[in-house]
Amino acid sequence: MRHRILKTLAVVLAAVITLSACTVTYKLNGASIDYNKIKTITLDSFTNRAAYQWAPMAPMFNNTLSDIYNRQTKLRQVKRDGDLHISGEITAYDQTNKSISADGFSAMVQLRMTVQITFRNNKEHERDFEKSFSATRDYDSSQQLSSVQEELVQQMIDDIVDQIFNATVAVW
Repeated sequence: MRHRILKTLAVVLAAVITLSACTVTYKLNGASIDYNKIKTITLDSFTNRAAYQWAPMAPMFNNTLSDIYNRQTKLRQVKRDGDLHISGEITAYDQTNKSISADGFSAMVQLRMTVQITFRNNKEHERDFEKSFSATRDYDSSQQLSSVQEELVQQMIDDIVDQIFNATVAVW
């Protein structure tokens, strides 16, 4: 009986030691942030400096950028002096003919958006960078841009914001 208790105790002790020595962490959002060092983020308001202007684009971009960091990290957004700092501007928003139909007219139009960002990691400056991020969407030239613009711009913003998020806090 005593031998059985000692054997059970040894197995339990070995399991406790093994479990305390090994930890597995899964992050479903893709963020790899050391929250012991990085606690805050400053997101400057992005302005639209593109030659072609569509007024709702900058507010849509700013809201989407803020939302992703709120939803997928525990970082607290502060107005200035954040541990992480993202600033920039929308530098391009244009459309080009992508393909020509048999009658010689445009069949597809490509809409493109580019955002230039400056990222500063005030805890690890070797991760600082300046970079442009772009996204494109195509639409049929038989459609008016005004009828598809909001949806396509939001898709491009979502794509660019994902790229920015991955480059800044989802560093593998």
